[in-house]
Parts: sequence; structure tokens; C-alpha cells
Amino acid sequence: MHKNIGFYIALIVFSTVLGAAGQVLFKYSFDSSYIAEFLLLGVLCYGLATVVYFFVLGRFHLSWIYSFNGLTYIFAILLAHFVLLEQIPPLRWAGIMIVLAGVVLVGLS
Repeated sequence: MHKNIGFYIALIVFSTVLGAAGQVLFKYSFDSSYIAEFLLLGVLCYGLATVVYFFVLGRFHLSWIYSFNGLTYIFAILLAHFVLLEQIPPLRWAGIMIVLAGVVLVGLS
């Protein structure tokens, strides 16, 4: 494994945050009078997330890196809750915890 593993994990987490932010911006663009601006920002977030993902993917096994994509689901729900003020039911919170546990288990392997 690489000696700077923490750096690459930070990059892949950053990529997942950008992907989730892109989703929130897409959603917000359709609920806003600034459709084009937020849509463009969402596309830019997705594009940058993809570039970062490709960079890390070139250095690690797909089976390990891809598991971190579960974080995008978690970050999207958290952003929807705190930014878009969406209500998250308890069962969904339980699902978040299960996904997080899976990401941690695969990440430790």
C-alpha cells in the first residue's frame, strides 16, 4: 500500500463530498430562480469530483476505491438535511449508519 494513504483517502472523501454537493446544487437549481447558475455549479462539482476520483483510481484497486462511493450517499443525505432542510426519517438514519459501517469495513481491508 502507498505510504501516503491518508492523503489519498482525503482525496477520495473530497471527491465524494463534491459529488454530493453537485447533487444538492442540481436539486437547488430546480427550486431556485437561478437555475442555470446552480446547474453549472453542480456540473463543475461533478466534473472536479470525477477528475479527483480518476487520479486516485489510477493508484489503487477499484474494489477498494469504489467502496468509498457509499460516502456520497451519506454526504448527500446530510447536505439535504442541513442545506435543503429536508426531514430524514429514522429508518434512513439507520441506513446511513449501515452504509458507513460498510465503507469503514471495506476501507480497513
